[in-house]
Amino acid sequence: MKALITGITGQDGSYLADFLLDKGCEVFGMVRRSSTENFERINHLRDRITLVQADLMDQVSMIKVIDEIRPAEVYNLAAMSFVPTSWDQPVLTGEVTALGATRVLEAIKVVDPKIKFYQASSSEMFGKVVEVPQTEKTPFYPRSPYGVAKVYAHWITVNYRESYNMFAVSGILFNHESPRRGLEFVTRKVTYGAAKIKLGLASELRMGNLDASRDWGYAKDYVQAMWLMLQQEKPLDYVISSERTHTVRQLVEAAFSCLDLDWKKHIKIDRRLVRPAEVDQLLGNSAKAHKELGWYPTTSFEELVRIMVDADMKLLKKQNNIA
Repeated sequence: MKALITGITGQDGSYLADFLLDKGCEVFGMVRRSSTENFERINHLRDRITLVQADLMDQVSMIKVIDEIRPAEVYNLAAMSFVPTSWDQPVLTGEVTALGATRVLEAIKVVDPKIKFYQASSSEMFGKVVEVPQTEKTPFYPRSPYGVAKVYAHWITVNYRESYNMFAVSGILFNHESPRRGLEFVTRKVTYGAAKIKLGLASELRMGNLDASRDWGYAKDYVQAMWLMLQQEKPLDYVISSERTHTVRQLVEAAFSCLDLDWKKHIKIDRRLVRPAEVDQLLGNSAKAHKELGWYPTTSFEELVRIMVDADMKLLKKQNNIA
């Protein structure tokens, strides 16, 4: 079976490629033409996958690549994924994250409407939540240009499913992290920062809002849910979450305690790092996924933090020739 992944060079794309290869799939990864390459997350896969060039902002290239590959499944994971940047580049965020999904759907409709489509929706769509926990029926109230763009992509997926009888689904994934997460994301910022302090490479870590609460899981667990959604008889949307919530403060405490450090001695609050409009609490209810997909997370929050801290310690020791 052929599968096409947009955003294959990202955290989720690389883990999904690992997963699909283990399932015996032929994996194609879509990348944009660029003067610099960032294939760090997929270097271990380069001889097992095929990279193809196309751009979510170019409709013709999307039609061409899908027509040439004729995949059975398309996973749209590409997006402007760092929420703070979406305030600085709101128009580009809309072009890539919102209209980009539309272009993929339109390309599938033109080439072969029987191709199954997965859209990476986000818990950021719930934003200023109207109920806790959040389910597939919870109204959206996005609080960032990124969240707004994801809501558009989510509903355009529903629209194509209902208008053209396409197998198009959205996975509303709550925060999911790993050692492959970018350094700009808060979880990786904390585990990497704690490791630097432990190794004497830094003395402090500047943070914003420590009271924000998130539902954090392990990305490696979550990509299985993406695949499961496309194996069902009916195309439906699902919330994927750990069903547990932790504050950024608890994240900091967990990471620093892994290294026997007192976080209060090293954390400095920087108001410039606080979002213009904060999302205070995200907590998912994945009962539908448990019942219909048979999906459950296998890695706890504490285990996830330990995995990330250990990986960052190993990385920093290697980078700085520390025994």
